[in-house]
Amino acid sequence: MTDVEDTVPPLGAGTDGAAPGDVTVEYAGEYVTIPTGTRFTIGREGDLALDDNRFLHRHFLQIEEAGGLWWLVNIGARMAATVTDAEGRVQAQLAPGARLPIVFGVTTVVFSAGPTTYELSVHTAQPAFRETRPDALIDGESTIGAVPMTPSQKVLIVALAEPVLRRDGTGMSELPTSAAAAQRLGWSLTRFNRKLDNVCDKLDRQGVPGLRGGVAASATNRRVRLVEYAVASRLITRDDLPLLDDPALRGDADGVAAGPAAGKDHE
Repeated sequence: MTDVEDTVPPLGAGTDGAAPGDVTVEYAGEYVTIPTGTRFTIGREGDLALDDNRFLHRHFLQIEEAGGLWWLVNIGARMAATVTDAEGRVQAQLAPGARLPIVFGVTTVVFSAGPTTYELSVHTAQPAFRETRPDALIDGESTIGAVPMTPSQKVLIVALAEPVLRRDGTGMSELPTSAAAAQRLGWSLTRFNRKLDNVCDKLDRQGVPGLRGGVAASATNRRVRLVEYAVASRLITRDDLPLLDDPALRGDADGVAAGPAAGKDHE
């Protein structure tokens, strides 16, 4: 088997002779620029020394230039890092020995060492990734295939995805339970679950997998799949977070308390 490392060109050897430009690492409000042709290490020691945390590798992550791209490399032995783009559309686990190209304008890196969680971002002057957005229809009609959601259905999804939307790199393990999301909205759990069923049924009819199943289907997996789809497809974005505090969408607006009794809701 060919070793992955053997397929990567030497440091600074671009495929077309062009340098990818400098990158900048931001941590705790401090910015450090990495010139082309250099390596940059992150850990308990190194070019970016985070803190004297004995759970943290002395040298954990490395940023280097190869093949006309910047790469993030996990040079640690035990820890992994979560890598995402700024919009949360792409998320990857960087295991020990693995490497990822840094292709976004802003790449967020989150990892934990013992009880401490660290978050840093890498800013690229010349990102290889270019976002493309579909042109809006001039007649104002919805795009074919788009899934319309009522305001209360949309705020339900936002409540489940709130940790992901508020913080780059947040894993799906940090999603709230249905009870916690219902409490966040001031809804009864019965109302929340009924609306969650409606949302999942609507998306299932549009061909989104993993939202329906038999009696053995996991409720946790359904919530995770819903959030993954909603964030990746931009059904919800950070701009929707204010919906969580909109009085018109909260339980007390239509007489539905957060207690065990569910109110009438026909949406």
